[in-house]
Amino acid sequence: MCLAMPSKVVDVLNDDMAIIELGGVKKTISLGLVEDVTAGDYVIVHVGYALSKIDEDEALKTIALFEEMTKNESVAP
Repeated sequence: MCLAMPSKVVDVLNDDMAIIELGGVKKTISLGLVEDVTAGDYVIVHVGYALSKIDEDEALKTIALFEEMTKNESVAP
């Protein structure tokens, strides 16, 4: 199964790279597939690449859904 997550761009770097943040984790990703991304934008990220920009409201709704799904998960003994 493949999973692409909306993530907030916190800094745009040289050479089509950016730093994104999701759930308190920051990671450097490629922006080579997406144009006109600035700090504060939300992008869909999969395996280190931004695939598209996403509306902030939609991104926050999706992130909230994932958080709700995982807060009730328990690890079997």
